[in-house]
Amino acid sequence: MTRPSHVVVDLDSLRSNYRLARRIHGGRSLAVIKGDAYGHGALACANALAPEADGFAVAFLDEARALREGGIANPILVLEGAFNDAELAIANALDLWLVVHHDEQIDMLARGRIAPRRLNVWLKIDSGMHRAGFDCADAGRAYERLLSTGKVRSITLMTHFARADTLRSTMTAEQIERFDAATRHLPGDRSLCNSAGLLWWPKARRDWARAGLMLYGIPPEGNELPQLQPAMTFNSRVVAVRSLRPGEPIGYNATYVAQRSMRVGLVCVGYADGYPQTAPSGTPIAVDGRRTSLVGRVSMDMLSVDLTDLPDAGLGSEVELWGRTIRVAEVAAACGRIPYELVCHVRRAPVTYRGLEATTENKSLARIDLQYSAG
Repeated sequence: MTRPSHVVVDLDSLRSNYRLARRIHGGRSLAVIKGDAYGHGALACANALAPEADGFAVAFLDEARALREGGIANPILVLEGAFNDAELAIANALDLWLVVHHDEQIDMLARGRIAPRRLNVWLKIDSGMHRAGFDCADAGRAYERLLSTGKVRSITLMTHFARADTLRSTMTAEQIERFDAATRHLPGDRSLCNSAGLLWWPKARRDWARAGLMLYGIPPEGNELPQLQPAMTFNSRVVAVRSLRPGEPIGYNATYVAQRSMRVGLVCVGYADGYPQTAPSGTPIAVDGRRTSLVGRVSMDMLSVDLTDLPDAGLGSEVELWGRTIRVAEVAAACGRIPYELVCHVRRAPVTYRGLEATTENKSLARIDLQYSAG
């Protein structure tokens, strides 16, 4: 018998979410598919979006190279930029766009064997996140240094928000002001918005957005946005049913003790599949489309659900860990995690892609297995 846990990724939902991002932003948008498209399968998502995407963004060179080798011809921005001269040469050969966020990366350009005016560069300005990027006071100097290399075809000015997912903070407004002041006299396109920025900060909408989490139907920080359609559904089935009497525990360390007579379903999924081990009893789960909850500690390969108030549920019942009935943000909130982490960590479960006219042959939609090096 095939183990019943599985993942379904709806590519039509992905495309719908991308269109929503472009419509809200009002300009061009990169589809951020780093981290294997947040666990959804980078090549599958890129193939689904390629006919209409303005471009893609990935974290590092190997993610970009795998897309090129998979046939993706759209612009691809490498968000961490090149780490060494060899990577710069590969990026040039593959016609990748590169983020530049510190002086050594400009030095690489200056000494690199690259045809004049070859590279599209995104110059990252640190407007307040203080993680990567040139200080606002150095924006003009970095810009002029890039031009002086003679290797740059265009420069897009970008920054990254630290707290765009909350409107209760003034930090994002301050970052916008600092970025604008630092780049006021510099020509080129601008890119300020991540998903939260393009959704909730109209003043930050410029030439390019970088839509990430919202592509997968997950609103940043759990803020509701009904138009977003979850792209991933994580399912399993009930494989055994048992009864508990009041006072009987279930699972490791007896963390849950029945307070009444209960029916409990055993589900073949656990933390080795990516379901969070820290999820407490009471975390929402759906059985046959009806909401119930987790009981007891999550094990490596299995967990238990409360079937007491679902008399028709039993052996073989469909279990949704997250998807359209149970949003992944609910699960994340219950266990003190963030949705990004949950969807990125799903593993072992086979993936089925739906939409796009029978999914354009599964062989072209497989997840990327990164086995590359820059050497």
